[in-house]
Amino acid sequence: MNGRNLLLPDYFLFGGIFAIFLLLVLSFFLYGKYRSAKTKNKILEDNYKVIERKLDNVRLDHIETKLNPHLFKNILNSVQSHAYQTYISLDKLANILDYILYESSNKYVSAKAELDFAMSLIEINKIKINPLFDLRIKTKIDKEDSIYSEKIFAPLISVDLIENAFKHTDFLAQDSFISINISLENKKFEMKVSNKISEKTPMQKENSGFGSGSFDQRLKMIYKTHYKLTKNINNDIYTAHLTINLGDFYDKMRYTG
Repeated sequence: MNGRNLLLPDYFLFGGIFAIFLLLVLSFFLYGKYRSAKTKNKILEDNYKVIERKLDNVRLDHIETKLNPHLFKNILNSVQSHAYQTYISLDKLANILDYILYESSNKYVSAKAELDFAMSLIEINKIKINPLFDLRIKTKIDKEDSIYSEKIFAPLISVDLIENAFKHTDFLAQDSFISINISLENKKFEMKVSNKISEKTPMQKENSGFGSGSFDQRLKMIYKTHYKLTKNINNDIYTAHLTINLGDFYDKMRYTG
């Protein structure tokens, strides 16, 4: 009995040392977590500052004349409503702002620049929809095509078709979908966008509402007879199909230039 009592101080001493050891391990672990979180917050903070600087450089009149009025608002709403994807959103938004600031004021841009912009725009819109939503994106781009690097695209030509699809789709409806097909082959550009029309924003006329008249006029002024834009509704599915014969247009530019 006396021997057992003699062991008690050693037992408590060992237990105290073990408790201190666990406390030290836990402290190092929590400190590591704190440092990691602090680093990530610093990265996000720096990205926000970059975006704020770029926004300061965008003149209001430039946005109004070069962008669909709803484009910028939709982008910022998407970023704000999905904080968990802030880093990706800011990266895509930065790409879009670069394009707006440094490319959209030009009369023509390369196919590469416009197509990169279109894909960033799609990615920005994707973050505001359910991952299970039926979104079909298909691209077929021939980067060896001689037209690919030529400045022959009217900047922001892809905005209207993409934004209209995301704007006029009811993402909660069971059978809703958006399909975007983009191709550049044999000096021809094609963009076909289809979506199930939302009952909240019904289409009254086949050639109104979707794809503003100003978009049609812009195409006609720039590409004249070298493009074709068709719009139709079938079973509440709206489809816009744009084709531009870039080869013939480029030949005419060189001949008249």
